[in-house]
Amino acid sequence: MNKLNLENAIKEYVQNDSLNFVSKELALRPELAGMKIFDEPIFGYASVDDSLFLEFKKKGVIGPHFMAPAEWLPEAKSVISLFLPFTEVVREANKKNMDWPADEWLHARIEGHTFMIEICALIISLLEKEGFTALAPMTDSRFSGKSPFTQNKEEQDYYTSNWSERHIAYLTGLGSFGLSDGIITRKGMAGRFISIITSAHLESENRPYSGVYDYCIRCGACAKNCPAKAISLDKGKNHYLCSGFLNKVTEKHKPRYGCGKCQVKVPCEYKKPK
Repeated sequence: MNKLNLENAIKEYVQNDSLNFVSKELALRPELAGMKIFDEPIFGYASVDDSLFLEFKKKGVIGPHFMAPAEWLPEAKSVISLFLPFTEVVREANKKNMDWPADEWLHARIEGHTFMIEICALIISLLEKEGFTALAPMTDSRFSGKSPFTQNKEEQDYYTSNWSERHIAYLTGLGSFGLSDGIITRKGMAGRFISIITSAHLESENRPYSGVYDYCIRCGACAKNCPAKAISLDKGKNHYLCSGFLNKVTEKHKPRYGCGKCQVKVPCEYKKPK
């Protein structure tokens, strides 16, 4: 599989497919019809032999419930990670009222997720046409977004899944973690991640960082922005408080939800901060 051909096909799909634009039927406001959700993605690659996959199984990182690539796909050789940056329209809208998510952001979170599933399907299809097997853990029936080791929602471990898009992005060289637990890439952190496990051998790339938080300048802007007061310089992100705020958004906007205030009006919104 030629990586450049694969990337160009995905970039063209993101640029032109109708699902990357809010439809007239779903638009929360008439003027949002046709709004573009994602800009051009960036890509990261890793070998399934990378030792970090075993590190993720340690308690305090993710945990023993994390499934390594070969547990999802026995013949796996490579993992592909994509960062899909939100468009400027989405980001700018979410800066106007820092107490509540903008309609544009809610669309990006939910309609954007629908499009992400289709991107996964396209990548899998392209790989299968070349004779390889592939799957996306986020769409696999075995995926679980909660830890099996605790039912206490106030514990941080409760919010760990058996496949973490953020950790995979870190492993594949796309970026390091920030104070808000998001990933800061060279195109910032305002966006979404997807990943694919495949039997294709795709050359991995060196991570341009060595520390988990190398790209974070610890400015505290995300902590100041957070309407749930869920982020602090000394303790990082409290997932329980964050989840509580998202539940309030869901109550008002179901089936949509989201927040994203830690991803806008920050130095790492659309670039790696200096």
